[in-house]
Amino acid sequence: MGFKEGDLILEVGRTSGCDENLRAQLQSITKSQFVDSHAQEVVDAVIIWWRDGDGDLVDELMDGLTYLSEAGSLWVLTPKVGRNGHVEPSDIQDAAPTAGLTQTSSFSIAPDWSATRLVARKSAKR
Repeated sequence: MGFKEGDLILEVGRTSGCDENLRAQLQSITKSQFVDSHAQEVVDAVIIWWRDGDGDLVDELMDGLTYLSEAGSLWVLTPKVGRNGHVEPSDIQDAAPTAGLTQTSSFSIAPDWSATRLVARKSAKR
């Protein structure tokens, strides 16, 4: 995922079904705890645990962008096919451009979770 020591990560949508091993691995890399949406800090990345039925993904992505540094990335973690709460990849592909984001990669991140990386679209050069 490209995280390094000192990165500040905002975590959204954590429930008891999230992958605690993945969380621990990420925190051991960054050497810091995740912040939540009550924080007022600019972050290097946003992780959104997202399941089918969680609401409006576009709204969640736009909320995440308000905290994200200019060079940061937003990660949408979704249950894999066959898992409770699975989200179709097309749902993320459809929501991203509306929120001003571009999908750059998608891969398996944990036994039950997939990760999709989104970044802010670059504005046209003047």
